[in-house]
Formats: sequence, C-alpha cells, structure tokens
Amino acid sequence: MNRQGLESTAKAMVAAGKGILAMDESAPTCKKRFQALGIESTEENRRTYRDLLVTTEGLSQFISGAILFDETIRQKVSNGMLFPDHMTKVGIIPGIKVDTGAKDLAGFPGEKVTEGLDGLRERLAEYVGMGARFTKWRAVITIGDGMPSQGCIDANAHALARYAALAQEAGMVPIVEPEVLIDGSHTIAQCYDATHSTLRAVFRELAGQRVYLPGMVLKASMVISGLECADRAGISEVADHTVRCLLDTVPADVQGVAFLSGGQSNEEATAHLNAMHNLGKDLPWPLTFSYARALQQRPMEIWRGDGANTAAAQAALYHRAKLNGAASLGNYDEGMEKQAA
Repeated sequence: MNRQGLESTAKAMVAAGKGILAMDESAPTCKKRFQALGIESTEENRRTYRDLLVTTEGLSQFISGAILFDETIRQKVSNGMLFPDHMTKVGIIPGIKVDTGAKDLAGFPGEKVTEGLDGLRERLAEYVGMGARFTKWRAVITIGDGMPSQGCIDANAHALARYAALAQEAGMVPIVEPEVLIDGSHTIAQCYDATHSTLRAVFRELAGQRVYLPGMVLKASMVISGLECADRAGISEVADHTVRCLLDTVPADVQGVAFLSGGQSNEEATAHLNAMHNLGKDLPWPLTFSYARALQQRPMEIWRGDGANTAAAQAALYHRAKLNGAASLGNYDEGMEKQAA
C-alpha cells in the first residue's frame, strides 16, 4: 500500500471549496431519469450527456473529482480523448463505482446488502490501468419497522471494509458510502440512531480490515427526517444532528466527509451543508459534497437530449457547483440562488 499516494489523492478530493460530482448512475437508473424527461436512453445519449458534464468550462474550480460508471470510463468525450484522460487534463480526478448493486439480504425482508466483492481485485487493476484514482461502493440502510437490523448493518459494514482494503491495495482511494435512506416517515431522532449505529459498525470493520483512514473519504448521508415525516426538521436542526453524529462516530484521521444529497432538493442539500459550517464547531475533517441529482437535475432538465441546449445546461451545472463550493466553506446564502447561471 502506497500510503503517501493515497493520502495525497484523498486530500485533493476534499480540497477547500471543492466537491465530488457523482455521475455513476447505472444504465437502468440513467434510463429512468432520461425517460422522465422524454430522453431516449441510448448508449450515445448517455455518452453525450456525460460529455456535457465533464467538458463544462471551469468546472474544476468547484469539482475535485467525478465518479464514473463502467460504461463511461470506456468511452470518449467529443474531442476523441477517453473520459479519464480528458478529466485529468482539466484537473478533475477520475473515479469509478465498483459495487454491483444492492440486493435483497437473505433472512431480512425489506433490507439490502451490496454485492460486488467477487473478482473486485482484478476489476480494480483494470480501472487503475484506465486512469481511475479513486473508487466508490454504496451500501443502503433502510429505516422502518424493526429496521435497520443489526444483521443488515453488520453485513454492509463488512462488505464496505473489504472493498476499501482491496481499493487501497490497488492504490486507489476508497469512497466508503453507507447511505441511510431518506425514504419513509421516520423522525430525525430515528435517523440519528440509525446513522450512529451504522457509522460505528462501519469504522469498527474498517479498523478490523486495516484500512488506512487518511487514505479514504467517507460519503455520508445527512441526519434528516424522512420525506414523509409529518414534522420535518429544519435546516439548523439537520446540521446540528449531523455534525454531532459525525463527531461521535468518525475518527479524526479520516481524510474528509463528502455528503450525498439522497433525495433532498437542490436548495436543501446546499443549505444543509452550509449550515454545518456555521455551527461554530471545531471539525477534525473537511465537510464537502458528493452530489448526483442535486448537481445534475437542472442541467438534465435543460438539455433534454438536444445539443442546442448544451451551453445552457453547462451554465446551470457550473452555477450549482459554484453554490455548493461556497456552501462547503460556509459562504452560501439563499440570495445566490437567484443569480443567473
């Protein structure tokens, strides 16, 4: 393991004022999002859309890295360069999603475990050869009647740790993503308990698998009320609960925490991140963003598969990335939403 190289890459991924663009949707997920906007989900349309994202002028001012999907890392941008080569050239670190998806967990109805460990060492070696410098693995934790179970938490924590160890062996920074889902009617207190238990288990397993914490990034979900909760917590409450939970569970030598947006609106995700930086708490790690829909939704709505809309879609992406970059420093305010992209 090259600890110095891992640490250097991880630091760059959570650099001040920058976050990570998650553009690693699987083909079925991308198809669902395209179809909602009347876009045909062909391989070329997916390539063109992702080309639009990474060729946005000046994006690297606010985006340190971008997570690719297996299809995309093998494709070329419009100038003929492979995606990872173009990204490296413009100052965006190439990453790759390596799990194979969340599947039903036997014996635990309603809960999932993420698969993909079989053959992972060989896949990682291939991705390193393609230019990827970091990886991502996502686990999903559901809050509900009797959920999350300890069995589900432990199964996912162990898989995350095994993945992270293999990624570091290959010289790649692992993004460890235990997502506590926002779906449901749970309160913020229930989310806090589920998130706390999950993070405790994850870091216990990471220690057991000898994962080098300064050479990894935690992709965390915020401690937030369920979307169907009758009395959803406000921005300051979400910020306070989230930071308290992290301070109690995440070791200080983790290189950084990059939040997922997880079903929040664009504005919510930005405001919550900003509020965490204005609590007056001394944080041992950078807090930044690794958003998918909260960065991509507006550009996709503008583009709609029409090349004539590319420039406007890129302007919207740049604007959203700029706002989140400001939020990662505590410098965002709602008035910035009204500025023309």
